[in-house]
Amino acid sequence: MQRALSLLEYEKIKEQLKNYTASSLGKEWVEQLVPRTSIAEVQALIDETDEGATVYRLRGNVPLGGVTEVRPFIKRAVIGGVLSASELNAIGDSIRASRIIKKFFADLEEEEVKLPILYARVNEMVPQTQLEKEITSCVDDSGRVMDGASDKLRTIRSQMRTLDARIKERLEGLIRSSHHQKMLSESIVTIRNDRYVIPVKQEYRHAFGGIVHDQSSSGATVFIEPQAVVEIDNQLSEARAKEKHEIERILRALTEQVAEVAELLNATVEHLGYLDFIFAKAKFAHALKATKPALREDGKLEFKRARHPLISAREVVPISIQMGSPYQAIIITGPNTGGKTVTLKTVGLLTVMAQSGLHIPVDEGSSVNVFEQIFADIGDEQSIEQSLSTFSSHMTNIVTILDQVNFRSLVLFDELGAGTDPQEGAALSIAILDDVFRRGASIIATTHYSELKAYAYEREGAVNASVEFDVQTLRPTYRLLMSIPGRSNAFEISRRLGLSEDIIEEARQQISGETAKVDNMIAALEKSQREAETAEQKAKEYKADVERLKDELEAERLKLEAERGKILKKAEEAAREAVEKARREAEEVITTLRQLQQQSQPVKDHEVIDAKKRLDHALEALAHESKPVTQSYTKAKPSHFQPGQEVKVLSFGQKGHIVEKINDKEYLVQVGIMRMNIKAVDLKAVKEEQEVKPVVNIRTTTTTVKTELDLRGERYEEAISRLDRYIDKALVAGYSRVSIIHGKGTGALRKGVENHLKQHSRVKSFRSGGAGEGGGGVTIVELK
Repeated sequence: MQRALSLLEYEKIKEQLKNYTASSLGKEWVEQLVPRTSIAEVQALIDETDEGATVYRLRGNVPLGGVTEVRPFIKRAVIGGVLSASELNAIGDSIRASRIIKKFFADLEEEEVKLPILYARVNEMVPQTQLEKEITSCVDDSGRVMDGASDKLRTIRSQMRTLDARIKERLEGLIRSSHHQKMLSESIVTIRNDRYVIPVKQEYRHAFGGIVHDQSSSGATVFIEPQAVVEIDNQLSEARAKEKHEIERILRALTEQVAEVAELLNATVEHLGYLDFIFAKAKFAHALKATKPALREDGKLEFKRARHPLISAREVVPISIQMGSPYQAIIITGPNTGGKTVTLKTVGLLTVMAQSGLHIPVDEGSSVNVFEQIFADIGDEQSIEQSLSTFSSHMTNIVTILDQVNFRSLVLFDELGAGTDPQEGAALSIAILDDVFRRGASIIATTHYSELKAYAYEREGAVNASVEFDVQTLRPTYRLLMSIPGRSNAFEISRRLGLSEDIIEEARQQISGETAKVDNMIAALEKSQREAETAEQKAKEYKADVERLKDELEAERLKLEAERGKILKKAEEAAREAVEKARREAEEVITTLRQLQQQSQPVKDHEVIDAKKRLDHALEALAHESKPVTQSYTKAKPSHFQPGQEVKVLSFGQKGHIVEKINDKEYLVQVGIMRMNIKAVDLKAVKEEQEVKPVVNIRTTTTTVKTELDLRGERYEEAISRLDRYIDKALVAGYSRVSIIHGKGTGALRKGVENHLKQHSRVKSFRSGGAGEGGGGVTIVELK
């Protein structure tokens, strides 16, 4: 199959696919991509591409930032090496990427998006969040070990900054001195050999004492470390040595932690790379406007409006082709440059793409057969080195094909039998086709030989096809015409070009009667084809008219539904007023009883009886008035409830719990401090009530949202994303003021948060926190 892949330009497809990967890991998977021959394996690969396309369609993109090749680092950690800060940072980024991906798919799963293959792969990833925290607490984004990595390192660096400042202060005092300025080449402090020096004129080199570390190329200037700072500089050098030792200790400790979870890290990186590969296939499919074909292994293949993926979308002419039952061989004839070879390559390339798990550029409803082998003999493969003629080269390839072909093969012959005597070539072509045909292989062959036009008529299971040629414009249309053989257009073309009619007529007398009959038959078939296409176009127009009428009727129906809804809404408003009146009375009864209970006052029997009567009266009124409202939205059915189950009393508008079942139509329900008998039709499980609500106040559906958001330790992009989501939730929860905790640190996160808040459409104002609100580490936000 390797030769066929080369002839079909399969590698160019892989190169295009690489452009849609987000990491080198994804590119590695593309490099390994080959067509599969097991229908189960191909189905699994094409299904995962389909799931990737679903995610891409729903989300537009997948958060794969931070996915890098870190397996060599992990391997070095396992064998005892010490990783650098930047290498550890890359591992931390990969862990963060896996954590974000898991959250991304957890959200999709909550939304009940069906992605079984992707969920299974993502669930196998185990993000090492503790290791990520350890790395991010020690190494910053630039790959530098931070002061806070250890108390000792913080102390050392504090000492270094103090010494550094003392040295600079003394040296700056020297260069500002009017006495010393005439001795200096320049009034600057610089560094040589990690020591602070000043540029002194050669003749004054002994005026400062100290150590000479360098001199200019001319020798006129020497760079001296003055004696006044030598001791301090020595202390700074010692501190630097301690810093280096402490950093190495920190990096070694982190490296050891990496080695401990190396197996899990490698597996996670492997999964991240494969996810990148899946989504590259999805993006590629989107770019090609490709679809998922149905797979089969009975030899049938049907491409609807197939486009060659390597030809520009503006230039490619779609072709529709079908093979298998009732025919397994297609013989394509037509003029040169008419599109025969492109048709051949389109079928072959789309087949190997599908068997590689890729979606293919065809219309919905297309199907592809999974072949065991795909053979191709395409183009002029003349070998100069072997001194083989075109015919010999093709025949050598055909012999190899005939040695391996079977009933699960697709064979593509381009200009079969070309390069030799036409009569012998035609006879040989027929014999080769018969041999491959008998073995049960699927065949597509292009040819110039008129003898092969009759091949499909004489053999059951074979069909003619041709590429259309427009005699008026003298140009091919590149359309594939099934069941119609190509015919010679020489006479028509000659006439259009001005050749004498006498010459054309004399030439027509030279051809045999059989050939003339074949050409007349082909012309009749072409006429029938055009008539069929005209009829099809009229049918499409009739269908469009029907669809238009259907849309108009649907619009009228929706209009009537809207008017009906307005009438129901008016009735609902009237009922709601009565409901609210009854509910207030019922709530007053419960409030009174609760107040008495809280005051620890004994409740007299006549008070309980009176309250019970008032409550029953309110419930009856509530049930009577609310019934039309409930029924206007949903036909409630009696449900079966279990003791302890949380329910809502529809007519009362209050939640409670089932105490016990009295019978199939009535339950004892605890509502607050009251127990009462409620009919089953007046109850709804809280879960059901959440799923179907006729009138929804969005604030009642939100989960508990804190009035503060802690962004400390977050990366800028992730922090801003969380900030946006939090503001949305806070607005839904009805908050007018929230606190954003970003810490003081370097101030970068605080500045980024404030810049983002300035541009947010739902932020009224913001300010830094006061003394009791967290000070500069907190921003107080007023929401619109």
